[in-house]
Amino acid sequence: MRPIVYAISGHGFGHASRSIEVVNALLAAQPDRPVHIRTSAPRWLFDLTVRGPFVYHALDTDPGVVQHDSLSLDADETVRRASAYARDLPALAAREAEVLRQLDAAFVVADIPPLALEAARLAGVPAMAIGNFTWDWIFRDYPGGEDAADVLGEVYRRAGRAFRLPLAGGFETIPNVTDLAFIARRATHAPADTRARLGLPGGRLALVSFGGYGVSGMNLDALSRTTGWTLLVSASVPFGPDRVPLAQVGTRGALHPLDEPAMYGVGLRYEDVVAAVDVVVTKPGYGIISECLANDTALLYTDRGHFIEYDVLVREMPRYVRCAYLPQAELLRGDWQSALDTLVASPPAPERPAVDGAVVAAQWIVRQLA
Repeated sequence: MRPIVYAISGHGFGHASRSIEVVNALLAAQPDRPVHIRTSAPRWLFDLTVRGPFVYHALDTDPGVVQHDSLSLDADETVRRASAYARDLPALAAREAEVLRQLDAAFVVADIPPLALEAARLAGVPAMAIGNFTWDWIFRDYPGGEDAADVLGEVYRRAGRAFRLPLAGGFETIPNVTDLAFIARRATHAPADTRARLGLPGGRLALVSFGGYGVSGMNLDALSRTTGWTLLVSASVPFGPDRVPLAQVGTRGALHPLDEPAMYGVGLRYEDVVAAVDVVVTKPGYGIISECLANDTALLYTDRGHFIEYDVLVREMPRYVRCAYLPQAELLRGDWQSALDTLVASPPAPERPAVDGAVVAAQWIVRQLA
């Protein structure tokens, strides 16, 4: 069978985690059809979570947003890289179109790099964008980003088709847009089983989830004195005043390292941990919001620097997730106690939307290949 090529933004883990759900649904529907993944997201994430054979190609598909850490970004450098990407896009797309021809690609899916969509157009390969925002919308919000946004918006217009996820912004430049249900990773292990496999203590648990960028300036001493809670922090993510992995700090009071390789080694996935805790402490992002929604976990969030998607997420997510805001100053001071205690006692969110978007998208793509 001719392959599907799936191009994924490497900005954070959210694009990759939801794309993996679509890839898994595609592999379940057509196990013999090859899937080629082109992304700068780390290979280990795919190796551990894709349920079937795939081919991984390391590729910078888009410039993303330049992060200092999970809570601060560099707008000027973001605009500089976006402008360079827009300028170089014709040459980049020509090279990528040649790759598609060599692979004899049957279909291209993009979450949501303009490069892949333009390459598909040049190669004459049908394509579909999937996402909750478009990069032209993101870059247009930064002073100096308008020219790059115009170029990328025109690419999206020529691509023509997109599945739009909830919590969305942008998409005005895409002519044919179909709304899609949430794509969300759902736990396959009961919370008690997950806690037992990881040797987690009883009582209330909070998962500290700031992706691969980490957090600078956290007061670990104050945080460790949080009472009545165990705070799970990835052992490998830079965290605290010196941005050292928590594995180098060790268990301190309320703090407990989460060994992610060991987690996967005992048959668990990240969404199992999300389901096993009472609260996730994070910055707002589509991926973690959708996982809290799907697994009925509360979300304590802080601000993340100037990123236009933030406003949409903060406005929309209370419909679907029990959530509360913690100012960044309080987060960094380690002053979480009151917010955690209040949030865990809050009522459920008013809506329970469908979370089967991955299966719906995969079924649609398979029909195009019939």
